Amino acid sequence: MNGSRTEQPQSPAPEAVVLTGAGGAEPAAEGRWGTFGPVGLVLTGCVSVQFGGALAVSLMPRVGAVGVVTLRLVVAALVLLVVCRPRLRGHSRADWGTVVAFGVAMGAMNMLFYQAAARIPLGLAVTFEVLGPLALSVLASRRAVNFLWAGLALCGVFLLGGAGDGLGGLDLVGVAFALAAGAMWATYIIFSARTGRRFPQADGLALAMAVAAVLSLPLGIAASGTRLLDPVTIGLGAAVAVLSSVLPYTLELIALRRLPASTFAVMMSLEPAIAALAGFLVLSQALSWLQAMAIALVIAASMGAVRTQVGRRKRG
Repeated sequence: MNGSRTEQPQSPAPEAVVLTGAGGAEPAAEGRWGTFGPVGLVLTGCVSVQFGGALAVSLMPRVGAVGVVTLRLVVAALVLLVVCRPRLRGHSRADWGTVVAFGVAMGAMNMLFYQAAARIPLGLAVTFEVLGPLALSVLASRRAVNFLWAGLALCGVFLLGGAGDGLGGLDLVGVAFALAAGAMWATYIIFSARTGRRFPQADGLALAMAVAAVLSLPLGIAASGTRLLDPVTIGLGAAVAVLSSVLPYTLELIALRRLPASTFAVMMSLEPAIAALAGFLVLSQALSWLQAMAIALVIAASMGAVRTQVGRRKRG
């Protein structure tokens, strides 16, 4: 994720849940928003997430990857708790178990991803990470055509292996972190959908973010200590939290009231390309044309998997 993708209100739509974890999109509304309005909001959210990720990478020399994640999660949790004011009473043990699992997955996904982003270019980190949701999509669909999309994604990975010095030219530990983040992203998606069904509005997200923040705080203190208290660092960490969590969540929540969840899921597939652009503009991380082609293949596979599921749902 490239950062924390967000859980939306209840009744998740299947194709969006599989690739993004978003649910509860209402049919596209007619009126002044039309189609461009919500599409613009989602694109703005995507850009915000990835440029927030690029800012996070630039902050890592000050507090390290774990420190950045801690600042992001703590600030985002505080903002969401204040804004959402989730109700703590009236929830079953199963409800709390679900939201805790969601928070653990969210925290682990962020920790693993930022460890990857500290070692390999941002665009490649997101490309490897998105393989997790794509694999979940293929397994959930049980359709032969989705294995074609999986094969296309694997071609992208093999192409990355042949680009420049190949995967051997990348930090293999960073690649492993990105793949592990992808696995946690898939887990996050599953528990995001379950949380959305059990908690109203954004209550589940706020509580899960608080769980992730509480779990990350001891790790951040151990790794960065008093460096976390530097005012400049706190300010930059707050900016990362706003760009990567609060702003995109708000924009996506508004957009999904007017945009079909299937369209939202397709747009999420563009994140590796946006991450590559952010890495280039903010971090001067240039990619070779082979690496760019590999990213394009993974994006095409992700979009194809979403559209296949949408077609299946319409025929069903």
